[in-house]
Amino acid sequence: MKLVCSHCNTINELPAERLGDGPVCGKCKQGLLPPKPIELNAQNFDHFIKHSELPVLVDFWAAWCGPCRAMAPQFAEAAGRMQTRALFAKLDTEAAQPVAARLGIRSIPTLILFKGGQEANRISGACRADELIAWLQPQLV
Repeated sequence: MKLVCSHCNTINELPAERLGDGPVCGKCKQGLLPPKPIELNAQNFDHFIKHSELPVLVDFWAAWCGPCRAMAPQFAEAAGRMQTRALFAKLDTEAAQPVAARLGIRSIPTLILFKGGQEANRISGACRADELIAWLQPQLV
């Protein structure tokens, strides 16, 4: 399974059965499956989504958005609970406007699930960790 390091953008390959072993990047030695959401930006977004074989759930948000700020701890909790099943990432739509526009983000927070580098599903609006996990789990099989 290929995983992109969120620290140095190196593509790492490891057996899927080792996901629970706390894998680290072969180049920078940082953890590949952090227990909290990864911060993506306009420069690394496409590379990360394209090369990560583990599903990636991206929270499109903005600092001025009250519901986004309220949902952030719930998203982080879900990330910790789903650590070996999906990668959780955040993209600030104000700092990465071209990416948000290309993906048709019209309201925030919007969550998009990417599988195999392609959009698999999306949901808009704030939700609790349990609701998020209930929405996500059936899509990970």
